[in-house]
Amino acid sequence: MPKHNIRGGIIMKLLTIRQNGTETLGIKTKNGIIDMTRAQEIMPNSDVPTNLMKLLKKGETAVATLKKYIQSLPADQKDDYVVDESAITYGPAVPNPSKIICIGLNYKKHADETGLPYPKHPVLFNKFNNALSAHLEEVPVPKTTERLDYEVELGIVIGKRAKYISEDEALDYVFGYCTTNDLSARDLQKRASQWLTGKSLDGFAPVGPYVVTKDEVKNPNALRLTTKVNGELRQDSTTADMIYSVEELVSYISHYMTLEPGDLIMTGTPEGVIIGKPIEERVYLQPGDEVTVEVEDLGALTTKFVEE
Repeated sequence: MPKHNIRGGIIMKLLTIRQNGTETLGIKTKNGIIDMTRAQEIMPNSDVPTNLMKLLKKGETAVATLKKYIQSLPADQKDDYVVDESAITYGPAVPNPSKIICIGLNYKKHADETGLPYPKHPVLFNKFNNALSAHLEEVPVPKTTERLDYEVELGIVIGKRAKYISEDEALDYVFGYCTTNDLSARDLQKRASQWLTGKSLDGFAPVGPYVVTKDEVKNPNALRLTTKVNGELRQDSTTADMIYSVEELVSYISHYMTLEPGDLIMTGTPEGVIIGKPIEERVYLQPGDEVTVEVEDLGALTTKFVEE
C-alpha cells in the first residue's frame, strides 16, 4: 500500500493521464490521483513539471521540488485536484521515450523452453513509439499475424544521461521501474533474421500503469512476474532467473549508445509464453482476449484485444 498521503508523503507511483488530447502527470496517493494540471491551476509553480518526460529530463532536483510541492498543496481543496483513479484514462506510463530498447532471451527457463542457447552477450532489439499503449487500452490484433503472443517484462526507466558506466554505478542512472508487455507476432518475428516487424506493430508495447521510483524497489533482480490470459495464469517467475541483471544491462547498453532520461529498457520475459508450448498446444491471442501482466510492487497492466 502507498506510504504517503497528500500532505507530507513519499512519492511512490507516477502515471500519465490522458485528457482532452493532452497527457498530464498523475501522482498516486491513498486518497486518489493528484492531477498535476489541476493542481497547478490552484497553486501555480513553473518549476514543477506537469508531464513525466519533463520531470525526467529536469533530473533529481525536479523530483525533490515536486515532493515539496505536493506536501504544500492545500488539503482543504483536494477535491479540486485529486481524482478517482477509476475515472481517469491512462496514457503509457512512459509517454515519449527517445529509445525503447528490448532484451531477447534474457531468462534461463525461457531460453530452455524455446530450445535456444543462453546468449553470450545481451541480445538487443528495439520498438518504436508507435508501439506504446496504456493500461486498459484496446489493442487491435493486426490482420498480418496469426500468432500473437504475450511477454511480461520488467521495464527500466532511465533517469539521467549514461555513457560508458560501470555495473557498480548503473543503478545511479535509473529513475524507476514499470510493468511492460513485449507483445510479439511470432510468425512475423521468425520470417526474417531481424525481429522488428514482429515486435513494433501498433500498440505492441503496453507500459504501466505506473512508474515506481527506484527507492521503492528493494531489489529489481528479485521481483515476481506473472501473466494472466482471461484470468488464467500463464507466466509465473522471478527476475532472479534473468541471465543479465538490471545493472549488467544498463551498463552494457551504455557502452554502445548514450542512454537519455526517459529511455525505456524492456528486460526480457520468463518462461510460459505461447511459443514455448508444444505446437499442438499453442493457442495464440485473439480479439476478445484480455491479458494482464504484473511485476511485483509495480502494478498490474491490462490489455484488451480487439479486431482491427
